[in-house]
Amino acid sequence: MEKQIDLSSWKRKEIFDFFSHASNPYYMVTFRIDVAPLYAYVKEHHLSFYYSLVYLCTQAINEVDAFRYTIRGTQVFYLDPRIPSFTDLKKDSEYFHIVTMPTINSLAEFNAEARKRSAAQQFFLDTTQETDRVIYFSCLPWVDLTALTNEHDFSSPDSKNDSIPRIAWGKYVPNGDRLELGISIEVNHRLIDGLHIGQFAQRLEKLIREL
Repeated sequence: MEKQIDLSSWKRKEIFDFFSHASNPYYMVTFRIDVAPLYAYVKEHHLSFYYSLVYLCTQAINEVDAFRYTIRGTQVFYLDPRIPSFTDLKKDSEYFHIVTMPTINSLAEFNAEARKRSAAQQFFLDTTQETDRVIYFSCLPWVDLTALTNEHDFSSPDSKNDSIPRIAWGKYVPNGDRLELGISIEVNHRLIDGLHIGQFAQRLEKLIREL
């Protein structure tokens, strides 16, 4: 259940205040993981690698409390589980749209629903679904991703409050018996530290191994 944080007793308040003075409190980390088990699983079950990784990343994000915080004005809130908002290319087109939906039930059910919604969507973005609970996902399957930047509107008075994680990846690259994928994640340092990104990476790797 969503709840407002009492900042006076919040253990993170000193760190939060420190990074609140930065004009740009965002930072990005790219790390490599072995997605060979995921690749084998989706091929065996005829699933989308992209939709499946969106599902698993969302699950891993929601298992790390630090990613569940958001900033609204001068207040901090702990959110209900985050939901993915992901880019998807339109069929037979070079243009994309953005699909926002909850990670319903199982991996297979999410795949089916994501495919259905994306195929039926006739607009670029449903702005009514774009709340601060989302996670932004994108993929560049044409390149081996090693770094990435994201767009931000720093003209807004609340620009430093953006608490939405942004996750992207490129193409997987064979390396011995591994299939390595570079995953980029951008976060707001007012809420999330390197330790928490490490926790996310560990949980994601565990979810992939357990498929």
